[in-house]
Amino acid sequence: MERIKVGLLGAGRMGKNHARVFSTLRYADLAGIYDPVVEAGRKLAAQYETTAYSELDAMLDRVDAVSIATPTPTHFPLVAACLERGLDVFVEKPFTETWMQAEELVALTQRSGRIVQVGHIERFNPTYGELKLVLENLSPLVVNFRRLSSYVGSNTDVDVVLDLMIHDLDLALDLAGADPIRVEADGFTAFSGAIDYAAVNLKFARWPMLTLTASRVTEQKVRSIDVTALEAYVEGDLLNKSIQVHYRTVGEYVNQNRAGAKYRQESVVQRIHVPIAEPLQAELEHFVECVRTRKTPLVTAEHGLRTLRLADTVRKLINARMLDARFADGCAPAVAVTAPGVEAVFA
Repeated sequence: MERIKVGLLGAGRMGKNHARVFSTLRYADLAGIYDPVVEAGRKLAAQYETTAYSELDAMLDRVDAVSIATPTPTHFPLVAACLERGLDVFVEKPFTETWMQAEELVALTQRSGRIVQVGHIERFNPTYGELKLVLENLSPLVVNFRRLSSYVGSNTDVDVVLDLMIHDLDLALDLAGADPIRVEADGFTAFSGAIDYAAVNLKFARWPMLTLTASRVTEQKVRSIDVTALEAYVEGDLLNKSIQVHYRTVGEYVNQNRAGAKYRQESVVQRIHVPIAEPLQAELEHFVECVRTRKTPLVTAEHGLRTLRLADTVRKLINARMLDARFADGCAPAVAVTAPGVEAVFA
C-alpha cells in the first residue's frame, strides 16, 4: 500500500489542524471529511480540495484509515464502528470518556487486528524526547510536571484532569515504565462546577516521586517538566522547546590584581539543543507509517486505557475531597489511595 486514504472525522479546532497536516504528508491522501455540522465539513473540505460527506458510512466505505478529532463523548462509538469496518484508527486524547469504554475498545482492537493510535501528542514533542536522553545520565529524585492555562479557551466538555493533566499522566507512566503504588490528589472547582485545578503526587516502586499540577484558572500558559536529580536540576519547557541543565559546582576564583577579591561560581548551565519539529506533524506521520508498515504505534490503545485508569483514580480522589470540603469546617482530611486500592483500579 503506497498511499493511505485517510478520512477525517470532525471539522472543529483539532479537525482543522489534522486536515492541514494530512494534506502535506507524503504517503497520505486526505480522502474525505465528515462532520455532523454539514456546512463546517464542506468549508474545510473545500479548503483542502477534498470531499465533504454528509453521511459517515459513505466516507468509511472509501478510506483505509480514519482520524477522529471529535468531542470525547463520541470517541467510543466512532472507534468501535471504524474497527468493525476493518479500518485503522487515530483518535485524539482522551481515548474515551471512561476506562471501561477503553477496555472494550482494547479488546475489539485485539480481535480486529487493526491499528489504533491514541493522540497523546506530548510523546512526539522533541523536548520530551531530548529530556529522556538527558535523564539517562542522571539520578532523578523528583520530577515535577506543570500544565497551566487560563479558563478562556479551555475545553470545558471535560474537567481539567481529562483536558490537561492526562497528557502528563501519560508521560509519567512512560517515564516510570510501571503503574504507581500510591496516588495522592487534591483540587478544586472555580468556574465550571467540575475540577478546574488538580495537584497529584505519584509514588512508584522503583522510580522517584512524580508531582503533577494542572490548572485552567491560571493566567499564564505553562507546559513544563522540571527534574531535581542528584547531579543537576533540569528545566524542560515543552511549549518553547527548550531544556536547561543546571550543574552544581563549587569553583572559587581569586582576583590576583585585587587583594581579597573572590568570585564564586555556584552552577553551570548547559542548554540542550532541541530539534525543530511540530509534534502533531510527527504524530500523524507516525500513524501513517504504522498503517503502511503494520508496526505497533508508539501510543497504543493499551496506553490510552492505562492512562485513563490512572486519570479515573485521580478524579475520584479529588471529587471525594471536594465533596468532603462542602460538609466540613476548615480543611478536609487528606485522601489517598495506597497500594491495594491502586491495584484494584489497575487490575
